[in-house]
Amino acid sequence: MNTLDTLKALSPSHNFDTANPIAKKKTLYATLFTFVMMIIEIVGGFYYNSMALLADGWHMSSHVLALGMAYGAYVMAQRYADDFRFNFGTFKIEVLGGYTSAVLLLVVAFFMVYHSVERIFHPAAIAYREAITIAVLGLFINLICAWLLHDDHHHHHDDEHDHHHEHHHHDHHDINLKAAYIHVLADALTSVLAIIALTGAMLYGATWLDPVMGIVGSVLVFVWGLKLIRQSATILLDANMNDPIVSEVIDIVNSCDEPLRITDLHLWRVGKGKYGCMITLQGDAGIDMEKIREKLGGHEKIVHLTIENMTI
Repeated sequence: MNTLDTLKALSPSHNFDTANPIAKKKTLYATLFTFVMMIIEIVGGFYYNSMALLADGWHMSSHVLALGMAYGAYVMAQRYADDFRFNFGTFKIEVLGGYTSAVLLLVVAFFMVYHSVERIFHPAAIAYREAITIAVLGLFINLICAWLLHDDHHHHHDDEHDHHHEHHHHDHHDINLKAAYIHVLADALTSVLAIIALTGAMLYGATWLDPVMGIVGSVLVFVWGLKLIRQSATILLDANMNDPIVSEVIDIVNSCDEPLRITDLHLWRVGKGKYGCMITLQGDAGIDMEKIREKLGGHEKIVHLTIENMTI
């Protein structure tokens, strides 16, 4: 038996995260809807000379790419789910998709600011009624996509009341789906801002609203992108040692009534709400390690456990 066969025999499956076929299908639908609307808005923005509409269209183009990557991440994660080369499964393929989408949000925010500032110094005539019609259609498509993706997306505004609940809540997030959802929300936001700007300019002659709304939208998109980068990067870099599960593991060890102490502890995310745990304990030779293993292994979030005993 060669080395590869041996590894396959030892590691038949280290996939600790369950697939999300519903999210995969809905992400595909959202990608297709967004692509069609992107073409309509970009063509309409050029034809009717609206910066707000163009900003919305180009913004939407990045969302097509982001949604496509989100769908691709689901496909790749599912395809390689049982590949022994992935030590802890393919969960981070989806997280990487979310991180990349967040970076794209920052790029979009930059271009929105750039083109909006340019329009302030170089104003142009706009066909308001036609541009507003396309912006409203864009908002309608965005709302459909948001409804599609929202079915599998947990609310992220209800976790301000309890710090522990916030960690628990983010533990179970589908980061890839959340990134797609935020892209759609950002699209809806720029559509709303475009409608406000175009309507204000048409009725009251406030032509300055068009570029200013583009700047306002870019700031909000930038903030959302930074928040998503922080959440996804935390998982990719295994920066999980301030999660509540750390204190929970320590409490479990301390409750075992054994003369021991923790000398090393590592916890990292291997799935939505699931962790790998590697712990080193120091104590007497007579410690009942099986009892400790049973207690730690019984924790609902720990799906991969390694315990090392350093006897005194």
